[in-house]
Amino acid sequence: MNKYKLTEEKRDVYGRTLFQIEATASFGSIDKGDKGGWIEKENNLSQEGDAWVSDNAMVFGNARVSDDAWVSDNAMVSGNAMVYGNARVSDDAWVSDNAMVYGNAMVYGNAMVSGNAMVYGNASVYGDAWVFGKYKLTAGSFFGYQYQQEDIKHISQGNDYTLIAKGDVKCEPTEEKDDATEEAIALLKENGYKITKD
Repeated sequence: MNKYKLTEEKRDVYGRTLFQIEATASFGSIDKGDKGGWIEKENNLSQEGDAWVSDNAMVFGNARVSDDAWVSDNAMVSGNAMVYGNARVSDDAWVSDNAMVYGNAMVYGNAMVSGNAMVYGNASVYGDAWVFGKYKLTAGSFFGYQYQQEDIKHISQGNDYTLIAKGDVKCEPTEEKDDATEEAIALLKENGYKITKD
């Protein structure tokens, strides 16, 4: 029995026609009748397991999402890329070419995974990170990149934290508590990063 169908709702993306999906059965946290994201053809999303494409996410080309993997928000999976296992691709992330994201791996933010790169295990790729070529990431969190000899700055925040930045940066101390910064620091610590003073 199929768990979803392609609807009549469609959009053109990069010269391809994508169709919005609709659940034809309840499974996992999806209820029958729930509208999902956008795929080009049925081969893009497995009819088995709890795999799902939601929100404005798009899967096209020969890309495939299977098992219990999810692609959500504005994320894109294209080319011959595969997302499977319990993997998650979300936010504005893009997985393309022959890349594979699987296991419990997460790709989110503005991250891009392409080429023959593999992200798996408990690895996370996020922020503005780019992973391409023949890399295999199995653990840890990757959240940015350094281009050639680009200057990376470590700016003390006057407490137990250091801000990591590149380019022209202007930081002024404030007494106000910044929830976004606290959340980012907590996420870094949760993923094994040690935050130190300069």
